[in-house]
Amino acid sequence: MQRLRVLTLNIWHREAPWEQRRDLIRRGIAALDPDIIGLQEVLELRVGSAVQNQAEELLRDLPYRYVFGAAQVIGTGFEFGNAIASKHPISAHEVVRLPGEETGETRSVVHARVTTPFGEVPVFVTHLNWKLHHGAVRIRQIQRLVELVDARAPEHDETFPPIMMGDFNAEPESDEIRFLRGFATLEGRSVFFADAWAYGGDGGPGFTFDRRNAYAARSHEPPRRIDYVFVRGPDAKWRGEPLTTRVVFDEPSDGVWASDHFGLYTELSTHAETPAYVPGGSLAATKPKPPSP
Repeated sequence: MQRLRVLTLNIWHREAPWEQRRDLIRRGIAALDPDIIGLQEVLELRVGSAVQNQAEELLRDLPYRYVFGAAQVIGTGFEFGNAIASKHPISAHEVVRLPGEETGETRSVVHARVTTPFGEVPVFVTHLNWKLHHGAVRIRQIQRLVELVDARAPEHDETFPPIMMGDFNAEPESDEIRFLRGFATLEGRSVFFADAWAYGGDGGPGFTFDRRNAYAARSHEPPRRIDYVFVRGPDAKWRGEPLTTRVVFDEPSDGVWASDHFGLYTELSTHAETPAYVPGGSLAATKPKPPSP
């Protein structure tokens, strides 16, 4: 059964032991074989016409192309940001700044259009403010992100449902994540994005930042689920429903963890895999339409 396979991972920039971590991530990507990957905390260095990018380093000799979106300038030609990688062609991409620069953190979202056999897929990858007391800032960042999704992938479009993923640095109970999941209203507005873990996870907590990871334990923070894949779906063709989701990169190899975060991998429907329930006891292979007024 064909599905769209999606992976997100905060790679923890070049924190040591980078070379061992890089090889562990590369092996994991090759084994998972995702169609689309969202990466956060990616470093890029430009010296003249030469470019060194961690996404390129991770994906070398693997069948992916990538685009990078800077969020923070560290030094001349040296940037920190997010990347989208795909096995399928990337037709366009852009980088959009997010609010919150007054906090000393600069954040952005990278948006790409990926041409897949299942339709053009709008993809948005981001990394929000990290401090525990920055919930109000993350709310503004989420509001801007949703505005961007609305503008670039309006609901009447024929594209695959938009995918929004990354390190949101917020737990499911937070106002910012409850808003995305349809459980809270912000400034009179409500939205709904399917939380891939809630749909396709194993019913556990789904922690992606966990003190059992020796690198995460250094932060002295509690275990949390802060990395997400969201989809505005399924659509009328039943594309975009998260069918199975699991936490990945969650075990060490010879004492080395892939990152201080675990990754999240999900498989999305590309058509109706099971008949849809229609009130009255019948089943149908297509989404039922509301009666005419």
